Amino acid sequence: MWRALLLVVVVAFAAFWIWALFFASKESINKIGDGAWAQRAEGVCAEAELRREALADLRRVDEAEPGMVAERGDLVDRATDVVEAMLDDVVAVSPTDDKGLALVPLWEQDYRTYLADRREFAGVLRTGNNVAFTETAVDGIPISDKLERFAGDNEMPACAPPIDL
Repeated sequence: MWRALLLVVVVAFAAFWIWALFFASKESINKIGDGAWAQRAEGVCAEAELRREALADLRRVDEAEPGMVAERGDLVDRATDVVEAMLDDVVAVSPTDDKGLALVPLWEQDYRTYLADRREFAGVLRTGNNVAFTETAVDGIPISDKLERFAGDNEMPACAPPIDL
């Protein structure tokens, strides 16, 4: 009896892995069907990324000078303005497929939460407090990870949230 039970378990285990490796769908849950929308979004995001990177101030922030920290807050706000305009441009056109129509508004909502986190961070910096950026967590992961996953799965890496400015 134990041999039969062990054999059933081994066969079920092997069958599961054969199914998972060879027959299960490999398409990402975030992948939308409108490739033209994603391609357009990538172009919009790449241009915005260049505008945002042009704002970079590579000076080392001296915590002894609250004015430098406040300047950093202003810089984060200007960079966030660029990212927000990018998002507005991307979502101004809706995808044409049902999955895209369902997922893009959710992605936009998460992105707007991320932008609000950046605005809050900039406000704290303007008070002279040089603190680390913290962001909203969704299902136990940073919201930027969700945004980056969607952007990567749809071949629009420039639309991932910025990690610097």
